[in-house]
Amino acid sequence: MLRILGLVLLFTANMAFAEMRSAQDYFFQPKLGDFKAELETAKKTDKSGVLLMFMMEECPFCARMESTILSQSEVQDYYRKHFLIYEMDVKGDNPMVDFQGVATTEKAFALTQRARATPTFIFYDTKGNVMTKFIGPTKDAAEFLLLGRYVVDGGYKQQPFSVYKTTAK
Repeated sequence: MLRILGLVLLFTANMAFAEMRSAQDYFFQPKLGDFKAELETAKKTDKSGVLLMFMMEECPFCARMESTILSQSEVQDYYRKHFLIYEMDVKGDNPMVDFQGVATTEKAFALTQRARATPTFIFYDTKGNVMTKFIGPTKDAAEFLLLGRYVVDGGYKQQPFSVYKTTAK
């Protein structure tokens, strides 16, 4: 009986690992640094908008999000279907063009977006307007998927995410 239970647990664990993929390859898109142009791409590809994850290299919460939540295929598939998704380094000096076409750096852009804690997830519509902001890690993949649904379904227009979570089915 114990052997059967052990085999079931091993099989289940292997199934869970089979669903994990690299967040860098399957969640985030490579960024070219021109977010005004990315808005046009989002419109043409019928996305709900652009999601930016403001992070920094030494952030343990960012690393946890990437390794346990953003690496799950269900999360990747849902978010890639609805958003263009990019990582933004809050300490980065990489040049970029913001949603209004203004040249800046990742660090300066993070400051204008008030992304001070990491991770910070900011969802922008296809005109570059902020739809919602979520600061910190989610507790699990289900909550992160619910956050995506909150944006895609327009829940952010009626109530804060904290209320939406308690009423969503």
